[in-house]
Amino acid sequence: MARISYSKSKNSTIYYIIDDYKRNGKRTTRKLETIGNLNKITELASNEQIDIKTWLNNYLENYKKEHPILINKEKIIIEKDKSKLIPKDVINNFNVGYLFLKDIYYSLKIDKIIKEVSKKYKFEFNLNEVLTNLVFSRIIYPSSKLKTYELSKKFIETPKNNLENIYRGLTYLNNELDFIQKEIYNNSKSVINRDTRIMYFDCTNYYFDINEENDFQKYGKGKDGKAKPLVGMGLFMDGNGLPIAMIIYPGSDSETKKLIPLQEKIENDFELINKQTIICTDAAMCTDEIKQFNIKDGKAFVITQSIKKLKEEYQKEVFEDTNWRILGDLSRTYKLSDILNDEELSKKHYETIFYKIIQTETAHVVQDLIVTFQIKYKDYLRNVRNGQIARANKKIGSTNKGDKIKLSANPNDFRRLIKEEVSEIKKVKKTKGENTNSLNNDDKKIEYYYSYSIDQDKVKEEEKYDGYYGITTNLNGNIEDILKISKNRWEIEESFRILKTDFDSGTVHLSREDRIKAHFLTCFISLLIYRILENKLDYKYTNTQIIDKLREMSVYEENGVGYSPSYVRNDLTDDLHEVFSFRTDYEIISYEDFEKIFKHVKTKWYYAKK
Repeated sequence: MARISYSKSKNSTIYYIIDDYKRNGKRTTRKLETIGNLNKITELASNEQIDIKTWLNNYLENYKKEHPILINKEKIIIEKDKSKLIPKDVINNFNVGYLFLKDIYYSLKIDKIIKEVSKKYKFEFNLNEVLTNLVFSRIIYPSSKLKTYELSKKFIETPKNNLENIYRGLTYLNNELDFIQKEIYNNSKSVINRDTRIMYFDCTNYYFDINEENDFQKYGKGKDGKAKPLVGMGLFMDGNGLPIAMIIYPGSDSETKKLIPLQEKIENDFELINKQTIICTDAAMCTDEIKQFNIKDGKAFVITQSIKKLKEEYQKEVFEDTNWRILGDLSRTYKLSDILNDEELSKKHYETIFYKIIQTETAHVVQDLIVTFQIKYKDYLRNVRNGQIARANKKIGSTNKGDKIKLSANPNDFRRLIKEEVSEIKKVKKTKGENTNSLNNDDKKIEYYYSYSIDQDKVKEEEKYDGYYGITTNLNGNIEDILKISKNRWEIEESFRILKTDFDSGTVHLSREDRIKAHFLTCFISLLIYRILENKLDYKYTNTQIIDKLREMSVYEENGVGYSPSYVRNDLTDDLHEVFSFRTDYEIISYEDFEKIFKHVKTKWYYAKK
């Protein structure tokens, strides 16, 4: 609203036209025009034979007519001065992509959950603001807590908390880690379908660049086979690819011991007791204990089985040439050799999945072993291995003769295919003033000469398993449905990739156990919110497209007027605005309109509930 204002100094009074507006909830003003000092205005009013107040009001009305920006907000003219420098240290470009994440955050009523935590501990700082900044920054500006604090100032809603409150907040978040996860899950059921009929579990670990291990960051074997100070994460995901709960544990702990305790907690806290749940996980969890637990109370399991680790009697049945079937066809059986040895049949059945069922048992569980074979999968594994053989040969060729190569037993490391042969060389020590020929064996230095080649026996052994894939289960039903359950396990692996690569969750410049656990809680919440966003967009876009666009979506502040978009509008931004029922892509969005968006994001879910 335009109005008259003035400023007084010792020698003069200056009158202005100013405009009132709100920015980030705070009332502020901008100067539109300087009218003049009191002496000049008095003279002009006297010439027109009116008082000063009437003259100023007339001047204001004439200004409004000449500058319709003040009465017509649909069209705005922005004036720029090419001779005027922009102010120093002032941020004028702000991210708005996080607003779509914030909409989901409030739909999950996480603010209400945090309010309960705040009441319990009675601290004064805004823990909800701390958490929102950490969660949204993990997706938009993934970085350390210090950097997050700085970068969060680029959000259009500037945070008010300080860095100390962020670290304090992590402690309280950890104290209520289980409560927060439980309440978020319960709230999510009213936002999106949670298919807990199938639950996926997997573990990953995070490396910490520290000199010595401690009680929490323990030396353990990483996924790359190296011993490092690690922290492990176990994650449960539902049948729709949405995270359910997570657990953080010392890196030296066995991941096979984490599934059952977390599953029991989920069943109790998330009201899943006596629900007929199917647990699906990878070969690392293929233990008798886990299977025994998941045959109780109507539960079931679908767990990957390493063919290499099968007992000899079961391996013999796997490689038996006969009794193979094709999915969807129970009318006949096949011999694999008939297919593989016939060029035409091999082409015809290149992508066909053959399978056989073998009844096996562990110490306490009778189960079916479903073995599949596919020519395409066999060729894929051969191509991967051939690439590794090429890398191994390159390594051998680039190593000086006699020098040692550091080998690896990691099944994904090309160096496992290198064969080492060692021979001893005894060299006579040359001691000044002595006849070296008179030295005995004790005076000879023993050195080792290393030679390397491709381990053809190992290659041949690995090739034996190419194309085969095993699953153990106690389910009785359609084989295609069971295989589909196992196939969808890729989503939990993708979740870990998103966490580690896109969200950079491994950047943890923290040392205290409570803060580290809270850090991963914020990563977990970020992942859930992002997965819900994917769902709301009908999975039309890749995670790279979505995340990059959210990071790109910024607006430029036109001081005193509002904001203009500085991102590329496309189908994705149109879908975001359509799904969330607000727009940030008008040529100009006023301060007042953004205030309405902020309110809409926070409150629409509560109105909808009523």
